[in-house]
Amino acid sequence: MSDSVVGRRILWLQVLGLAAVQGSIALTWVIYNLYLDDLLLALGFSAGLATLLLVIENAMGAVMEPLMGSFSDRRQHWVGSRFPQIALGMIAAAVCFLGIPLVVVLGGISLKSLLPVALVTWALAMTIFRSPALSLLGRYAFESDLPQAASVLTMVGGVTGAMAPLASEFILGLGPVAAFSLGTVVLLAAAFVLRQVNPNKKVATSPSAIGGNAQMRWANLPWIFGTGAGVALGLRLLLQSFPGAVAKTGFGQPKLMMVVLFVTVAASALPCGQLATRLGNRRAMLFGFMGLIAAAGVTSLLGSPGVAVVVAIAIGIAFSLVANGTLPYALSMVPPTKAGLGTGLYFSGGAAAMSILSSLGANLGLTTSLLVAAISFAAAAACVFAKQP
Repeated sequence: MSDSVVGRRILWLQVLGLAAVQGSIALTWVIYNLYLDDLLLALGFSAGLATLLLVIENAMGAVMEPLMGSFSDRRQHWVGSRFPQIALGMIAAAVCFLGIPLVVVLGGISLKSLLPVALVTWALAMTIFRSPALSLLGRYAFESDLPQAASVLTMVGGVTGAMAPLASEFILGLGPVAAFSLGTVVLLAAAFVLRQVNPNKKVATSPSAIGGNAQMRWANLPWIFGTGAGVALGLRLLLQSFPGAVAKTGFGQPKLMMVVLFVTVAASALPCGQLATRLGNRRAMLFGFMGLIAAAGVTSLLGSPGVAVVVAIAIGIAFSLVANGTLPYALSMVPPTKAGLGTGLYFSGGAAAMSILSSLGANLGLTTSLLVAAISFAAAAACVFAKQP
């Protein structure tokens, strides 16, 4: 594939190709989390094994994400494309994903020991392509326009998040083989879509088109990792605490409130991306972090369903401001030749935080969870603003 350069500010077709990949990742994780306990229990494993597997998977992700991202950087340098690694990873992940329910259905009790291996292998396969694929975003927009380009990925994440509570019964009703087959098809389709839009294109003044000889500032890397850890931990604790806080107001359908939150994420993603382009990415992220910290405080004091709706909308908007900026921030902290490493370190921080959280257990209590979430957002904000690229 040619390394073609074009003069537009944002390559929307290529960004949509990345959005397809992002959507496929989100869908497969939704299916995985819905079925994980049931699949383990079906073969006689304890429910506690699910927690252990999540700890192992996230710990592996913390190591493998930057390694795979760095490996794709070398492929980009020597071969001129990250796509072969992305395609290989997506195909491997699709095959491993389909293999998970087949171990249960075809293998049964006699091959029960293969199920944990299949689950971990799939999670490992996902790390092969995620950082390399999403690092391509830096090729598709002017640096100042990257938050606007990233807003499409945020919008896809919001749509998936909104659908998850509503579609969970439908997905479970499909049965494991059909549901995992759907995820497999979506992964392969996303790889095909990305290939069709020519993923090697880049805008003329993208981070990949200029500054190729910029020196690596190794001191920046811990800040990328810390930002990823703070954002992931804060969002996980806030989002898992919010339904419980809503239930205490007497509202009988906290899942519906989560739909409101994620619909807001999807609806506000593009406007928030435009705002970040005008204000600057770091300033927009600061507003987002401030909103999330305030929301964590207010969530502990929800008094009525009406207030809960307002807070859900506020969280959704603040979520968009932060999510739009994370990949552009990570890309801005490394030379364009290390885009995969920068993206991988951001995801590595998130995976490490999730591994620690899973090992501690989810029963932190509402007040403690929200306090830790607020501290995590503040720490992530400090990482973003403490070290300039």
